[in-house]
Amino acid sequence: MHILTFEEICKRGFAQDKRVFIRADLNVPLNEQGEITEDTRVRASVPAIEMALNAGAAVMLTSHLGRPTEGEFKPEDSLAPVAKRLSELLGRPVPLVSHWVDGGFQVRPGEVVLLENCRLNKGEKKNDDALAQKMAKLADIFVHDAFGTAHRAEASTFGIAKYTSVACAGPLLAAEIDAVNRALAEPRRPLVAIVAGSKVSTKLTILQSLADKVDGLIVGGGIANTFMLAAGLPIGKSLAEPDLVADARKVMDKMKARGAEVPIPEDVVVAKAFSPTAQATVKEAKDVAADDLILDIGPRTAAKLAEKLRAAGTIVWNGPVGVFEFDAFSKGTETLARAIAESPGFSIAGGGDTLAAIAKYGIADKIGYISTGGGAFLEVLEGKTLPAFDILQQRARMPLS
Repeated sequence: MHILTFEEICKRGFAQDKRVFIRADLNVPLNEQGEITEDTRVRASVPAIEMALNAGAAVMLTSHLGRPTEGEFKPEDSLAPVAKRLSELLGRPVPLVSHWVDGGFQVRPGEVVLLENCRLNKGEKKNDDALAQKMAKLADIFVHDAFGTAHRAEASTFGIAKYTSVACAGPLLAAEIDAVNRALAEPRRPLVAIVAGSKVSTKLTILQSLADKVDGLIVGGGIANTFMLAAGLPIGKSLAEPDLVADARKVMDKMKARGAEVPIPEDVVVAKAFSPTAQATVKEAKDVAADDLILDIGPRTAAKLAEKLRAAGTIVWNGPVGVFEFDAFSKGTETLARAIAESPGFSIAGGGDTLAAIAKYGIADKIGYISTGGGAFLEVLEGKTLPAFDILQQRARMPLS
């Protein structure tokens, strides 16, 4: 994948005195008082901003926040809390500019402004061409640095890239592209993927795509229950999708034909109710009772899977394998998480629950790359070419001056 990076542009001095438009992902959670409760995404946007400022550019950046109605401003949709936090992180004022699409605001080289919530602009989500052209007139260089929106073709993520003189990937997006290529395009073998979640239906295309690529496919959660049904095992009253058993079997058969495998749990942790205080019981997979709920993989299964992960050359991780939020049913996820942390192989992890598990077990510094995109990460695993990657590949040319 050949994509021009903003780092290359800055190194060659092409950003000096240029107007740089950065599409960041500043979609942070806010409390009822409008205060940021978790600022990871804001902090992650700082390297691109500082890169532009250090290169002598006039910097403007924007992002979506929440799900506003286009054309209808409400105070809770404002990026004002983000502007305040960015000012603190950058140690300089970051003015917030409203009604910015038609210009009329000043930003000089060495300055940065935050443009109000881009999803307030009519036509943003539908990638309106006229809106994209107006945005492009504001800038000389467009920098896409929001992997979390890379799977959406919107005016501020895709349309603008068609019309600016230069369109490139910011450091955050470039790092995602490198990590994805390393994990899926040129992996060190064996390549093992963990795909877990409540439903096969939401990740069926991912499972089918990975079945052509990976050497081991570890399934967890409700997905694993459907695969257990496909293997002829009882699952009691556990969450599953019986109508997708045939699809699960196809994935298993495809892997087996390649000499790869989908390990089916040998033992499981069950309870009679879905509750943090429910009594946890370890059972052989074949002995699950009709009134049992499977809420985690068992210790023997976890140990065997951990062994495979420690021997892996590359690990792709999406989803916990049990109800890790409840301590009694968290041991499987913890065992696998610590094995990934101990593995000398390259690991890439993504998805909200996965990131929560990484935080819970304090292993963030031992994961090769933690993806910032939820839906975008899943679409990459499906084998899709994301709109952001597509347009940036089309526009991958160095400026002349």
